[in-house]
Amino acid sequence: MKKNMTKFINDQAVKREWYLIDASGVILGRMAAKIAVVLRGKHKSCFSPQADCGDFVVVVNAARIKVTGGKEMQKTYFTHSGYPGGDKLLRLEEMRKRHPVQVVRHAVAGMLPKSRLGKKVITKLKVYAAESHPHQAQNLKKLEV
Repeated sequence: MKKNMTKFINDQAVKREWYLIDASGVILGRMAAKIAVVLRGKHKSCFSPQADCGDFVVVVNAARIKVTGGKEMQKTYFTHSGYPGGDKLLRLEEMRKRHPVQVVRHAVAGMLPKSRLGKKVITKLKVYAAESHPHQAQNLKKLEV
């Protein structure tokens, strides 16, 4: 009698897709949760928690995302230079003006594992503040959020 064996997939055996998300008018948290699932590969039947089996995601119009409630004025981003007194706090409103791409990247990175795998997975996220992007050759599939 032959037992059913669980098949674990490795990184080389994965067939990767490219997805496009238009972030204009989309709520940041809901979009970031959907992106994290696709980047990690949890939407596939061949998902393995120890392997990078996710797909690529291209986000355009990152400057036009929406947030709910009072997050525009209350949400802060903390950075530190490493020197005494070198801490900086930026509100979401300011971060949007200076680095709209980092707002989306930071939200998605917070939903991924904090490990070597998480660092590898976040490299498959491509975020652009405007409509244009250099990934037309990848035959992007539209992903609804």
